[in-house]
Amino acid sequence: MDSSAKDYLAAYDAVLAQWPVPVSPVDVPSAYGTTRVNVCGPADGAPLVLLHGGGATSTVWFANVGDLTRTHRVYAVDRSGRSVLDGAPFRTVDDLMGWLDAVLDGLGLGVGAALCGHSYGGWMALRYALHAPHRVHRLAVLDSTDCFGGMRLTYRLRAVPLLVRPSAQRMRSFLAWETRGARLDPAWLSVMALGVEQPGPRLVLPRRPADERFAGFSVPTLLVLAGRSRSHNIRKVEANARRLVPHIVTAVLPDATHHTIPTENAPALNRVLCDFLG
Repeated sequence: MDSSAKDYLAAYDAVLAQWPVPVSPVDVPSAYGTTRVNVCGPADGAPLVLLHGGGATSTVWFANVGDLTRTHRVYAVDRSGRSVLDGAPFRTVDDLMGWLDAVLDGLGLGVGAALCGHSYGGWMALRYALHAPHRVHRLAVLDSTDCFGGMRLTYRLRAVPLLVRPSAQRMRSFLAWETRGARLDPAWLSVMALGVEQPGPRLVLPRRPADERFAGFSVPTLLVLAGRSRSHNIRKVEANARRLVPHIVTAVLPDATHHTIPTENAPALNRVLCDFLG
């Protein structure tokens, strides 16, 4: 293991150390590799699976798990972080769905788990609820693009240098722009910055589900939007979500940006999530 990988994992562990509840790491094998899942909360709590955003890790939920574990057994899944890419690469949406099937099976979550995802993780959570609605008790989508609306061109253009030539400094600059200079948790920021220089899972480009996929969709769904998000037009996203999923519950956190929802805006998010999850 080279020094950059050691620094990255040390940063990961530093954020995990901030979790206010005991954590039990579980490694789940599948055809796509070995997935690390950080498990916490009461053993008899209702199961809640958390999916982080692109470039992040499961440690991003450090400010949420304290409230969520009051009633839920939380399973925070890594796509990168301490997961091991020792299997087939992800190439299609079907690959992602097969991977999530295997992860839930490996965790013993046959039916009835709640699913919550942020950003790219929210897109995956929605696609999974459409793929296997019988396995999703409730669905929470946190300011995710390509679910009910596309990404703003300005956001895409800002991300281009980071995608073409990733570096820790470029990630820090991108986050400073999107969060409008908000103070970010330094340990979490280190994981995000160092992570772009590490090998990660192959990205399956997110695409909006076709409108007809929502016909008959009945999974109780929460959509939380960031009032200051630069990733998409939240009013258009909310209107489209209400059109496609009439029973959807929506909430706007006025002070949040796309990347601060789980961390810097955690108190407001936790109240909304806990109320919805029950």
